[in-house]
Amino acid sequence: MTPELSQKLAAAVDRMPAFPRSVQQILELTKDVNCSPKDLVRVIDHDPVVTVKILRVVNSAYYSLPKQITSINHAVVYMGFNSLKNLALSIAAIGMLPKEGVAGFDANQYLLHSLTTANIAKLLATRVGNVDPNDCFIAGLLHDFGKVVFAQHMPKEFREALMMSEWGQTSLHSALREIIGTDHAVVGAMLVEKWRFAAPLVETIRHQFVDDLLDTEMIACVFTANQISKKLKFGAAGNPCFDELPPSIAQRVGGTLDEVIASLGDLDRMYEEAKVFANS
Repeated sequence: MTPELSQKLAAAVDRMPAFPRSVQQILELTKDVNCSPKDLVRVIDHDPVVTVKILRVVNSAYYSLPKQITSINHAVVYMGFNSLKNLALSIAAIGMLPKEGVAGFDANQYLLHSLTTANIAKLLATRVGNVDPNDCFIAGLLHDFGKVVFAQHMPKEFREALMMSEWGQTSLHSALREIIGTDHAVVGAMLVEKWRFAAPLVETIRHQFVDDLLDTEMIACVFTANQISKKLKFGAAGNPCFDELPPSIAQRVGGTLDEVIASLGDLDRMYEEAKVFANS
C-alpha cells in the first residue's frame, strides 16, 4: 500500500462517526463479569433512541409476546442480557449506514446480510467452542463495515468495483484491490480498531478472505457464517461469490459448507429475524 493510499484511508476512517456513547458503555459494561442486567438497563434507559427501537423490535409480531413490553427492564427479562446487548449494538450499526443509496450500495440488503451473518456466527461459536458467541456476533455484524467507508468516502471507486464484481462474477475484494489498491477488510479493520474493539475482533475482520485466513476459532465462525449467508442469499453485500470452506475451517466447524448448512436446521428463521431488526 502506498503512503498516499494509507493517508487517504486513514482520513476516510477518521470521518466515520463514533459509536454512540451509550453503546460504548454497554460494550464496556459487558466485559465486566460482575455486570448485572440492572446496569445494562440503566445505560439503555438514558438513550431514548435506542430505547424506542429496542421496544419496537421486542413488541413486533415476530416475537408474538403475550403482552406489550413497555420498559427496557421488562425487555431484558424476555430477551435476555446478551440478546439485548447485541440488539443495542445492531441499532448503533444501523444508525451509521447511509440513509440514501450511495454508489449503488443497497444499505438494506447489506444490513440483512450482516445481521444474518452475525447470528449464524454466534450459533456456530457454540459448536466450535473456546470462543465467545457474542464476540462472534459482533465480528459478524461488523465484518463488512469497510464497504460502508468506501461507499461514503470513495463512492466513484466503490461503484466501479461493485460493477466489476457483478459483471465479471469476480469477488468484490479482488475488484477493490484492482481499483483502489486495497479491500474492505483492511479499511474495516482500521475502523474497528479506531472504535477500540478487542484485537481478536480486529484480526477477524482483517483476515476474512481465503487467500489471507488465519486459523482461529472466531475466524472459522465468521468466515463460515459469511459464506452461508452468501450461498443462501440472505441479503446481499455487493459480492455474488461464495467460497467453499478450507480444510482447517471445515475441521473446526464440522464439515463442508453444505454439511454445515444441513446440520444447522432452519436458518430461514434467522433471516426473518434480521428483517424485523432491519425494518424497526
